[in-house]
Amino acid sequence: MPKIETCYKVNNFEFDNMEDAEKFNTIYNEFKNEDQLKQIYLGIKKKINYKIYATPEFDFTQMQEIRKGLEKGLDVSIYAKPELNYLQMGSILKALEKNIDVSDYICPEFGATMISEIRRGIEAGIDVSIYANSEFKWPQMREIRLGIENDLDVSIYAKSEYDYKQMREIREGLEKGLDVS
Repeated sequence: MPKIETCYKVNNFEFDNMEDAEKFNTIYNEFKNEDQLKQIYLGIKKKINYKIYATPEFDFTQMQEIRKGLEKGLDVSIYAKPELNYLQMGSILKALEKNIDVSDYICPEFGATMISEIRRGIEAGIDVSIYANSEFKWPQMREIRLGIENDLDVSIYAKSEYDYKQMREIREGLEKGLDVS
């Protein structure tokens, strides 16, 4: 037997109940971007606190990262900040998913790959304060992290004047027991 369903529409967005359609309708005109509206729509449909990201300050990619965290029941307050781009938010989200606290290292100066290197270090149980510094680029951070993970004396090469290729050569020399001086 066919099923008859009631549907509520706000422009191209369909809802199965009037309450959700009305919620969406009240904020619809605040956003001109269809992609932002889609993220809000998905949040309403998933019954999450979409109001956390339903602000024109966030572009749709930022909204998406916040929504994904909310859907997983995570505390998104540490990264739901307009000054962080969606890549940074995604790196922080990945840390939260693994129950890794990177909150001390969240700042606009740290790009997504830098945050990922910090997360990897915390995950490995090492002291990331040695390389969690904006004077290093992410490939330099990686070389320092790899050295620490291999119990090397990274103070020899954990210097911003070395680029990551030089750091790698020194690290590999130390791993082979060579005199790198």
